[in-house]
Amino acid sequence: MSKSSRARHVIAAGGSLLVALSSAAPVVPQTRASAAERRMTVRELSAFEMEKAARLLREKLPCLGCHELDGEGGRIGPSLSRLAVTRSPDYVFAMISDPQGTVPGTVMPRVPMMRKYVTRPARYGYQLRVGGEPPLQRESDVVEETTLELIANYLLQREPSSGRVPAQLPRPAPSPPDSTADGATLYGHYCASCHGEEGAGDGPNAEYLPVTPVSHADATYMSGRPDDSLFDAIYSGGYIMNRSQLMPAYGWTLSREQIWRIVRHLRALCDCRGPDWSRDNR
Repeated sequence: MSKSSRARHVIAAGGSLLVALSSAAPVVPQTRASAAERRMTVRELSAFEMEKAARLLREKLPCLGCHELDGEGGRIGPSLSRLAVTRSPDYVFAMISDPQGTVPGTVMPRVPMMRKYVTRPARYGYQLRVGGEPPLQRESDVVEETTLELIANYLLQREPSSGRVPAQLPRPAPSPPDSTADGATLYGHYCASCHGEEGAGDGPNAEYLPVTPVSHADATYMSGRPDDSLFDAIYSGGYIMNRSQLMPAYGWTLSREQIWRIVRHLRALCDCRGPDWSRDNR
């Protein structure tokens, strides 16, 4: 059977996109160039492209959950209002395409480009291996990187804000939790700025958001959410779950086991369990 004719199954499970081959081949992360090797293509955007990028930022992507742009958005990360005078094009592109590789320990996750964001399908960052054969690339990297360059060029070419840029919330120097960190540590690093240290939805960034972060301490609400649903929300982000796009996806930043540790910590915060029908002895 040729590579192109191998059966592929795309399975939507509670909002997460899982890709499987009929041969049960393992899915491995795609090898990507390091941030230092990346160079951005600087080009003048058309009016259409500028509008498209602006709408992606405000309606589809999670960027404004953490970054301010023209007075709108969070205060966790640096303002996006004056990047043209504060950052180089290569740094901007490297940061949005590979944040962990650019600033190790940053809370900023790598954001997957969904198919509906672009005019051609975007690559989801995985290669598929069948037995001992070379990886099967589902689609080209070109589309994803073109979309990232569109956003980077927009942020660098837009008219800088004339007013004072709001201050960023104070944050300690990046110090990534190690691979053995428990759920409470991971939650404090990645989630508490919006959801609060105790999960009450009252983190320091919450006041700058147009929607109130979910209260993970609300037992009534949380007892109606299956563990798999909580996992999917962390892995895939709010947009995929038909909720606020300001909640980013952490599936490309955290391992599955790390996400399950956070889910178990959510259960400790609410002191509750999911619906009886959903429990799987985790």
